[in-house]
Amino acid sequence: MRILWIADYLPYPLISGDRIRIFNLLKRVAKQHEVYLAAMLEKPEDVEGVPHLSKFCARVETANFKQHSRLEKLPGLIGYALAGKPPELRLLYSEELVEKIKNLATTIDFDIVQIEHARMGLYLETLPSSKKRKSLLMFHNFTSQQYSRVSQIEQRWDRKFRPWLNSVAMGYWEPRYAGKFDRCLTVSELDRQLLLASNPRLCVDVIPNGVDTEKFQPLPLPIEDTLPALLFLGNMGYPPCVDAALYFCKEIFPLIRQSKDKAEFWIVGRDPRPEVLELNGDQVHVTGRVDDVLPYYQKCPICVVPLRAGGGTRLKILEAMALGRPIVSTTIGCEGLDVVDGEHLLIADTPAEFAEKTVRLLHDRQLYQRLSVNGRHLVEQQYGWGNITAKLMGIYTDMTTVGSK
Repeated sequence: MRILWIADYLPYPLISGDRIRIFNLLKRVAKQHEVYLAAMLEKPEDVEGVPHLSKFCARVETANFKQHSRLEKLPGLIGYALAGKPPELRLLYSEELVEKIKNLATTIDFDIVQIEHARMGLYLETLPSSKKRKSLLMFHNFTSQQYSRVSQIEQRWDRKFRPWLNSVAMGYWEPRYAGKFDRCLTVSELDRQLLLASNPRLCVDVIPNGVDTEKFQPLPLPIEDTLPALLFLGNMGYPPCVDAALYFCKEIFPLIRQSKDKAEFWIVGRDPRPEVLELNGDQVHVTGRVDDVLPYYQKCPICVVPLRAGGGTRLKILEAMALGRPIVSTTIGCEGLDVVDGEHLLIADTPAEFAEKTVRLLHDRQLYQRLSVNGRHLVEQQYGWGNITAKLMGIYTDMTTVGSK
């Protein structure tokens, strides 16, 4: 098959969960099919990722993401709103990318076009009509829910209003526009049900997030007197991760230090906001972007996921499980994953409970080993990229079979 993938940002370097997902699926699908990729460059230097993707993609087309001032953005945003489209979609619409997609689609007879993220859905309209080609829309999260949660955790009204407005606009537009696609994909059954509740006419399949279980092998168990270091990984410019870091430092970590006064907290991830940078010091370490996360997993025997907002599922939880590192998470932090509290990880939704379970994990070696072994077993059975890719390619085959929708 010839498959065109359209993504918001080039999936290399691997600096976010959605890029890790797209890269791993692309690489594996390309072993059996002819894959083309069209995506924007978040930063001009991201063009250095093209050679890495060209190793398995038949062709990679990119366009520069253009930042505009609020005044420059305003006419386009108003125009989208008047046309019944969420204004936020205008920010990811690039005429340069449109032309490159059109050129690809007019010269190559694609069997499948797969668009990553609902916010990129409008690029479907740039494709010439085709009776043969089938279309897929990949929901990395249910966007209206994601924006709604972000609005709830933001403290400043100016930061609260925009995600609230987007949640309302996307909540109306997202499930309806999805009906233009032959099929939709979500990362969890929970997101699938949310999408179907908004539009029962959709055909929706689940293709979960995963982890490279060959690359990420279990780390040795920490020795008895290992420094009680805790690790939180994420995009520290993303509001839910910012809130999680602040929440943990202000409400949970002081309780942990009452029992473990030498405990350290490592916040690892790109683009930390000023309020996250201010946390650095007094046994809290803010690293910013790092080239390799493995040394931090080696340093920290426990991973924490204190998220109170967000959507989709967390690849970092799967990564930690693959490495044999136990996790303490909020319910939102691990939602959508097939995990059981006390069997694969520990779940806590109040500061006191979160601190108590973290300290317990630091003391209880038997519990630590059980979660480590069970977490690794879970990702081997359900979340390896090989099995996930096979399921995706089965959907491709089903869609292109004569007589299918």
